[in-house]
Parts: sequence; C-alpha cells; structure tokens
Amino acid sequence: MKKLLILSGKGGTGKTTVASAFIKLSSAKAFADCDVDAPNLHLIMQQKLEPKKIDYLGMGKAKIDSEKCVNCGLCQIKCSFDAIKKYKECYNVDAYSCEGCGVCEAICYARAIKVYPDIAGELMLYKNDFTFSTAQLKMGSGTSGKLVTEVKKQLDLAEINTKIAIIDGSPGIGCPVIASLSGVDMVLIVSEPSLSGISDMKRIISTAQKFAVKTVVCVNKYDTNLENTIKIEKLCEEFELDFVGRIPFDSNVVKAVNKGKSIVEFDCLATDAIKSVFDKTINILNT
Repeated sequence: MKKLLILSGKGGTGKTTVASAFIKLSSAKAFADCDVDAPNLHLIMQQKLEPKKIDYLGMGKAKIDSEKCVNCGLCQIKCSFDAIKKYKECYNVDAYSCEGCGVCEAICYARAIKVYPDIAGELMLYKNDFTFSTAQLKMGSGTSGKLVTEVKKQLDLAEINTKIAIIDGSPGIGCPVIASLSGVDMVLIVSEPSLSGISDMKRIISTAQKFAVKTVVCVNKYDTNLENTIKIEKLCEEFELDFVGRIPFDSNVVKAVNKGKSIVEFDCLATDAIKSVFDKTINILNT
C-alpha cells in the first residue's frame, strides 16, 4: 500500500478539498485525517457509520489530595508552569497549565500529590468496505504529534486490501506535520499564490527533503495572483520538484463543501483541473 500525503504549509489553501477529491478519484479504501486539532474530512466524506472510539492518553496531570495536603505551598513555589493556585486555603492544579512534569509529586513530603494519566483526545476508526482513521484532541490539549502517529498506526494495522492510502495531513509546519511525513511514499503540497503561502511552502519542502520523501506541488486558486503562481512554478524548478498543475478559483467548491460533497461530484472548472493534478500525481507516485 502506497501512502500519498497531502500537505499545505498553512491553513485555508484547499488541502482537504483536494484530499477528498483524490479519495473519490482513486476509489481509495484507506484514508486518514491527520488534522487532529480540527478534523473535517469526515464532513465531506459523509461518514454515517458510528466509529470505533478509543481514549487517547496524553501527558499526565497532577492532582492534589486536599485531605493529605498540609498547605505548605512548596509545590506552588516550585511549579515552573504556574499551574498550582491557592483558592480558599486549598491548593489546586489548573489542568490546562499543568505539563505533567512530576516535580510537585517528587517534592511533596506529605505525599498529597500524584500525576495521573489524562485523556487528551479521542481516536476514531470508521471501518466497512473502507478504513478511515482520524482523531480529535480535547480543547487545550497538546502532544498532537503523538496523536497523529496513532492515527497513522490505526491505518497501518487495518486489514484491508488496497493499493493506495490518501492522508490529509496537518496544516502548518510544526510537530504534527513532521509526524504526518514519517513513513509516507510521496507528498503533494497544495500551495496558494500568496506571500505566506510561498513562505510556508518553502519550509514544508525543506522538511520533506530531510525525510527524503518524493515531493510534488500544485497551486490552488492560481488565478487570484498569477505573478505569485509563476514564482511558485519557478521555485519548483529551483528545488527540482515536479509541478503537477494549477487549480482555478471556483465558487462551486464552496457549494460542494456546504452540501458535504467532494468537488469531483460537480461538473466545473475546478473539477477538470483537479482530475489533471490527480493523474499527474498518481503517475509520479507509481514510477
């Protein structure tokens, strides 16, 4: 099973729109949404099945036993994250600030503090004649890179016979993207013709090169700024990357998303362009 990862470098470029189109065009039986902070691929793929859900344990959180606590205040003094507050003569831990480092537990001579595993999110697996792996972090939770790794593990462990897996990667350029890149066969970068789009595209290319992952690029909404589109094409030449096409701005994309459908289910300019990008990308993936 070959894994095609679709990245953007920044949010709002149309990464998920392209990913859902690729899933439809390839008839992929395995796909994943690695945007664990705000997953939305399931909305376009119209998943009506109830997924199998598993709690994801992130970093631990400290808890203070008020009956054992002697109110010495040492834990508050030593907490580097300012997570321990005093309220009505009792010390409490702010779970959103606590990083689970365990210093407070180690220094508490009254043995009133313990670090417990904390449910940081939820892994979800939809399985029928296809496998769809995704997850959702709880508000304010960290370690999203580890959760992305778990999403991909679910996809790997699923027993399904398919030649290709489409992975909708995390937006941005941080830890979740690095976790998304691990173990894939190729990356398609969906860029946009803006200064921030070009800047983040360069950083994603640099990261992908460190992983020695084959990388191709397309431009979405290319006609909103032709000058920057040409700059992106020239950058691809400089980095010796294949440029697989331009996708025009099309108001039908918004209509498709509002109806919970992929753009390839509509007959419009963007559909034809995405089909061309898909054909070129798959040909490079299979070579």
